Amino acid sequence: MIEDNLVLLSKTDFKQNSDGITMELKEGMEVKIYMDDQNESNEEDNLIAAGVVELNNYGGWTKAAKWCCRIDDKGINHESDLT
Repeated sequence: MIEDNLVLLSKTDFKQNSDGITMELKEGMEVKIYMDDQNESNEEDNLIAAGVVELNNYGGWTKAAKWCCRIDDKGINHESDLT
């Protein structure tokens, strides 16, 4: 994470979605993101969020990524928290 609501998204202009379809990333594109995670009992409970694609202008340790995702006001949640 770069900021509380900003995460690195991709090194290139292309990213596969959850259906395996390659999508071209563009500034302002709305996306849903996830990361594998587990709960306290080591059961699958992925982290999910929604946000908007931004060009990475931070440099430094983040420069390997071209694109970031600015997470919306709902933040990052475990899937189990949303059901």
